[in-house]
Amino acid sequence: MEEIGIDPCAANPGPIDPSVLYDQEKHVSSAVWDGQERGALRCHEHTSKLGEWRLTPKQIELVEKAGFGYLRKIPAISLDNPLISALVERWRRETNTFHFTVGEMTVTLQDVAFLLGLAIDGKPVIGITYTTCGTVCEKYLGKAPDSTYASGGMVKLSWLKEFFSQCPENASIEEIEYHTRAYLLYLVGSTIFSTTTGNKVPVMYLPLFENFEEAGRYAWGAAALAFLYRALGNASVKSQSTICGCLTLLQCWSYYHLNIGRPKLNRDPIHDHFPFVLRWKGKQSGPTTNRDVVFYRKALDSLEPCDVEWLPYKYMDSTVIPVEIRNTLALGRSKTMLICFDKAERHLPNRVLRQYGILQPIPEDVEQWVRKSRGVDGGVDLSGKMESELSEWEDRALHIVEGDDDADENEYMVWYMRITRKVVGRPISLSSEFQRTIGGVREISYLADTFPLKGLQPEQFELITRIRSIAQECLRDQVGGPIVVSPLVGTELGKRSRGKERVRRKATGKRKRSNDPMEGHGVSEDESQYCGMVVEVDHLHLQHEDNELHHLPLCTTVVEGENALLLEEPNKVDDMQLRDATDGIDASQFCDESNDIDNSNIPHTISEIDLQNAETIENVIPQSSDLPDATNDTNGSEIHNTNKIPDDSQLCNATDGVNDPQTQVATDDNESETHHATENISVLQPSYVAINIDQQTVKAEAEAVQQLPHENTEDLPQQGETSVV
Repeated sequence: MEEIGIDPCAANPGPIDPSVLYDQEKHVSSAVWDGQERGALRCHEHTSKLGEWRLTPKQIELVEKAGFGYLRKIPAISLDNPLISALVERWRRETNTFHFTVGEMTVTLQDVAFLLGLAIDGKPVIGITYTTCGTVCEKYLGKAPDSTYASGGMVKLSWLKEFFSQCPENASIEEIEYHTRAYLLYLVGSTIFSTTTGNKVPVMYLPLFENFEEAGRYAWGAAALAFLYRALGNASVKSQSTICGCLTLLQCWSYYHLNIGRPKLNRDPIHDHFPFVLRWKGKQSGPTTNRDVVFYRKALDSLEPCDVEWLPYKYMDSTVIPVEIRNTLALGRSKTMLICFDKAERHLPNRVLRQYGILQPIPEDVEQWVRKSRGVDGGVDLSGKMESELSEWEDRALHIVEGDDDADENEYMVWYMRITRKVVGRPISLSSEFQRTIGGVREISYLADTFPLKGLQPEQFELITRIRSIAQECLRDQVGGPIVVSPLVGTELGKRSRGKERVRRKATGKRKRSNDPMEGHGVSEDESQYCGMVVEVDHLHLQHEDNELHHLPLCTTVVEGENALLLEEPNKVDDMQLRDATDGIDASQFCDESNDIDNSNIPHTISEIDLQNAETIENVIPQSSDLPDATNDTNGSEIHNTNKIPDDSQLCNATDGVNDPQTQVATDDNESETHHATENISVLQPSYVAINIDQQTVKAEAEAVQQLPHENTEDLPQQGETSVV
């Protein structure tokens, strides 16, 4: 590969060692590598209406007590769906990290504390689940939604906004608390716990807001990260097309850590405030048009160390960070389990130590775990089903990872390149890679054909023969190979190289047979060029025996000798179909593939030599007008394509019962002469033909054919035993 300048990733993007990324086949990167693009993900975050809530000073006080004072200040940020989608393609749920070219990175508990200002220490966010909304809403909000606003254990955000976004000035304490709980439910449901079910939020969070001071003791930041990890893992599966969770956190994390898609700020960052997401508040400028998923994918595939900010908060003003946040930052390096009700995800800072300013050694193996699908029956307390996860969270302070001053990051990168997926997008296109592979196989075939066999042992001779056979089989359907491709290649390639010329049928049009084996079979652009059936025949037979004409096949084969009468190059001519005799056509027909075929299938001009060869054919093959009633009164005087595969690769109308005896091509010649090889060579089927018999003999036999009685021509379709398949 190195000799021809091909990136090794083009052949094997990894992982070479699948011990870490054991779910590669389910990952979206596998689909992308196979050419299956899913486009940008639908991003579910419902922050656009948050600014329409009007909170009283008392409500703001209660929101701050509950631990959401900073999250409340974060404005709606326009999401860059292609950027988020490209990041998801790099997310691995086996490790809960992004796998970039520079190593692993992830959104950590410290990132959540810095960017959102949410608590990363405290009680786990877990409680009782609900399958109906009426009772719990009546208890904590003072009213229950009707059936148009609720389904299962979820309530629509629009209902919360409609009835609770404006608290009356003379409201009682109880009513203020109702309105504040509704706001908190709306806030978490539209940001950190946004779902893919539309604008709905589970009511299971409401009981946690019963006492606002108690609500402030929960680790909402850890729950937000668990929710985001689960959302990223789900979206990284090739079958998914949506993503939810706190996408503002994800996008701003990318802005801080990666110089990819980062907008230009219209103000001086020195005026930043806490939380640090506010750095991206306000109008932004920068080229964002025409930046699709492929653009960001290529940028991430070529990510350099200089494009990465490992410590983006190092030079931020630490005085703006609240004391309660600053005192818990050490827990941001805790290797623990993150919990959000039924979701439990691993936080693995030992895999991203460079984000803490620590040298990165080879991390320990990740224990494979299956994400449990826990029941959400009404009134079920999930604490009893997650004892091991809760125990791990309780011991989080005992598992804070430390650095190793002797760590060798070069050794880490060597190990990492073996276990990671190095690139997501293909360095070269599928068609280019296919052509390169075919070129290599063709060279192998040539070497096998020219290998000296003299003096070889029988075993060695057998090996050379096997290599030759395998190579020829691989090249069997390929353009320019030792064996001819079917007309499909000429059709597909020609359509891209010619203008809008059209060959129109003169007779009544017939639709293609519905039982055509290739009808409706869609192929990709890469595949369409290399498909096709193969026919290989040694020579053209014109035989007669006992005054009966057994067959008159005109077959495709390899050009041999000086007397070859047809073109030596495929795809130079098209449109003349040699019809299979088994299809029951009443007359020898050469017709278009459809009623209005695009005659852009002639990729090359025809040389004078080709025209002379065509004239020679005209002299060899008897004209249909000279055969007595051969086309008007018989069923089978057909010059047929002996490959017997009437598919889309044949430019022929395969309709049963077409009785028009005349060739269906618009020419200026007399219709009675259209059964011979016409001088308009552009309507011939692209093929190789080898005629190894003397031309004089052919002419003599052709004259004998012309003298056959009418009744003998009926045997034509019945004598197919000698046709080559």
